[in-house]
This record gives sequence, structure tokens and C-alpha cells, in this order.
Amino acid sequence: MKNYKKESFLHLPTPLEYLPTLSKELGIPFYIKRDDLTNLGGGGNKLRKLEYFLYDAKKKGATALITVGGAQTNHGRLTAAVAAKYGMRCTIVAIDEYPGEVSANILLDRIMGANLVLHKDDGTPLMDLVDAVTKKYEEDGEVPYFIPMGGSNELGALGYYDCAKELQEQTKDGHVIVAVGSMGTYMGLFCGLYKSSVKLTGILIGPFFEDVKSYALDYFNRCKVSWGLDFSVDYGDFDIRTEFTRGGYNNPVKEVREAVYEIARKEAVLLDPCYTGKAYAAIRDMVASGEIKQGEKIIFLHTGGLPGINTPSHRREMEEELLAGITIE
Repeated sequence: MKNYKKESFLHLPTPLEYLPTLSKELGIPFYIKRDDLTNLGGGGNKLRKLEYFLYDAKKKGATALITVGGAQTNHGRLTAAVAAKYGMRCTIVAIDEYPGEVSANILLDRIMGANLVLHKDDGTPLMDLVDAVTKKYEEDGEVPYFIPMGGSNELGALGYYDCAKELQEQTKDGHVIVAVGSMGTYMGLFCGLYKSSVKLTGILIGPFFEDVKSYALDYFNRCKVSWGLDFSVDYGDFDIRTEFTRGGYNNPVKEVREAVYEIARKEAVLLDPCYTGKAYAAIRDMVASGEIKQGEKIIFLHTGGLPGINTPSHRREMEEELLAGITIE
């Protein structure tokens, strides 16, 4: 394994917590790895990746960070956080509609001083928009540094290779389940846990890939070359479940909201309705179907994303369902 350097700004390790009430109700030893508790900008999994990107950016003399994602990107929020912490400018570029209000991650982005470019999907290539922002920064005398969507490339995945090793210090066995979006978190865990006694399953939360395992194999092979890994894998080595996307990406889904309410009411753990809510809803379904066996030790990796609850489309559905518990006198 090649030696990559990072800017260590996180308080690690994050806790691995036992959830007694849900363990009893689900019939499984149920644990949660609290990567939502990382310490900048509201926390979340992208910060582990950003430690590596920040080191590389500083080494290259960068004064501004540019990244991409949806309008409510968690990765964008945490890139904004890192930029603020280290005195850099930041722009988040999205081909997406303005949601009609400054709320959720958009609000936090602006509070932390980041600029957003929300461009309607009119056929303009995303990287053309990035190039325009890059040129403007350069004209202003800045040195911009680009970070890919979700921080998910060979460099970013190193953050979750680290997390895999951290987990193995905290537990000697178990079955880790994690939401999969741009796949950097899953891939880092996959590489770090490979051939260990800790099993890994990814829950795809949107219809992003024509063949998710082919994409994963290509991603792994890029990491293998970049990192100097001494093992190879096959198509069938990846366990990424595609049947729990529930019809789209970041779409309001009643079963997901019910899962969010359940873990909040039983364990005071707050999930988001896009990533972690879908992943926990999948765990519930897998327990109910018997795919997760009674007594099987499950470790749910909480990747953060809490501001997503305030995304207008999700919040309005929750408001309608939860209003019954509010007495207005």
C-alpha cells in the first residue's frame, strides 16, 4: 500500500455504539458507527475523504475549492466547511433546479460562505460549468482545486480505507451495511475489509449505474493501481444491493420516513431521508424477510446527511404526517 498523506482535522475514531432497544426488537445485535459525528460543518462521511483532498490542494497551492453535486449535496456542504476552516473560497456547481427556498444544505453552504451555481438541465455539460467557475477564480488571482462528485475517486476512497481499519480495531466481526451513492465510501471500506472477518453490504440509494458491479470492479482496479494493492477481485466479490432504491434518488418515500421515525423514537438517532433512511429501511426489510438472520451482528454505518430532512420535498411530507402530535391552543 502506497503512503498517501492527509490533513488530519477529524476527532477519530468515531464511536461504535450498541443500540439496545432496536437490537431487542429486531432480534439482532445492532450497532451503529457514528460517522455523522465528525466535527466540521454538521458532520458526515465526506470529511474523511476531504482530509486527503485538502492535503493535496494545499500542496498544490490552492486557494479555492470547487466541487459538484445536486442542489442539496452533503458533500458540497462539507467541502464548504473545510474551505471555511482553512481560509479558502468555495463554489458548488449543480445541474439542478432551485428548490424555491434557501434551506437545508443550501442554507448551510451560504452560512459558511460558499457560492452555489444552480444551472437548469438544458444540456450544458457539467464540466463546462466547472470550467467557467475555474476561469473566473483564476482571473481573480485564485488557485482553484477541483474535487469530484462525492469526493469519490481513488484519492477520496482512502478516507474509508482508513475507516475500515478503524472498524477492525473496534470489532473483530460483524456485517457492515452502508448506503451507496457515488461509491467512494463503499469502495474504501471494501478494500480495507477485504478478506477480513467483517462482511460488507452496500445499499444503492438511487438508479445511478447500468451495471453497479461492473462500475465497482473498474473503480477497484483504479484504486489497486493508484494505491499499489497486492490483491485482485472479481465481479462477484461485490455485495451491492440494487432493489432498495424505491423508485428514484432523494425521492420522498413513506417507508423511508417510517424508518427514520422508528430509529429516532427508539434510539434518539436522527437519519436523513435520502441516504441513511433508505439504508436503514433496507435493513428492516432484510430482517423481516429473513435475509438478515436472527442473532446476526449488524453494524450500520451512519454517513450523516441530517440537513436533508429540511429539503422542501421531504419536510413537507413529514410536516403533514407529524402535525397530528402538535396541540395548537
